[in-house]
Amino acid sequence: MIQRALRHRHFASSSVAAIAALAAAGLAAPACAEDVSVSFNVGAASDYVFRGFSQTDRDPEIYGSVDASAGIAYAGVWVSNVDFNNGTDAEFDLYAGITPQAGPVSLDIGILYYGYTDQPKGSHEDYFEGKVAASVPAGPATLGAAVYYSPENFGKTGAAVYYEVNAQTTIPGTSFSLSGALGRQEVKGSGDFNTWNLGVGYALGDHVGVDVRYWDTDVSGDRLAKSRVVAGIKLTF
Repeated sequence: MIQRALRHRHFASSSVAAIAALAAAGLAAPACAEDVSVSFNVGAASDYVFRGFSQTDRDPEIYGSVDASAGIAYAGVWVSNVDFNNGTDAEFDLYAGITPQAGPVSLDIGILYYGYTDQPKGSHEDYFEGKVAASVPAGPATLGAAVYYSPENFGKTGAAVYYEVNAQTTIPGTSFSLSGALGRQEVKGSGDFNTWNLGVGYALGDHVGVDVRYWDTDVSGDRLAKSRVVAGIKLTF
């Protein structure tokens, strides 16, 4: 996800159970009055980049997810390969939240748990983040902003906050879209950095999309944070 030494926290398995229970509870109440909708996606990319840092040692990624929603509540699981050069070989994300509407503003308030398989003992690669995001339509475009907070990051390096502004738009009369984001990661006791990305998407029908994206950061001396172009494809069903 982001630079490994800057972002994760260790939590016991009981914490994973707790967030799974939270996700189930969040959907249970609205499910009485709302149908639960389930969707799946699988994809591949030439690199797994999160907040400007490669999570696969600049190698390809294969991922998939299952998402459920009922009314304004949602929950899901996302899985991908990773390569931290320390034995860790997969990431699984659990997430849940709500998406209320405030006039023209769409909100997304949620919690995320990032877990890793085969991580070295004592490496503390798991962590939680809370998220508050908002977006608003602007003609054919959508403008957004988000804040993510972690009480402690990878290696117990301290509390962390990630700020982001983003925008996306479709190109009228075509199957193309443009999107980009500018973010800043701040970690207590560690080096802060800025990251940005800009990409072009193309819809190959209703269920298949491709994306070509430029990523960069202002971090020097780390090959995982160097600028690169990533190509990916995703199938949704």
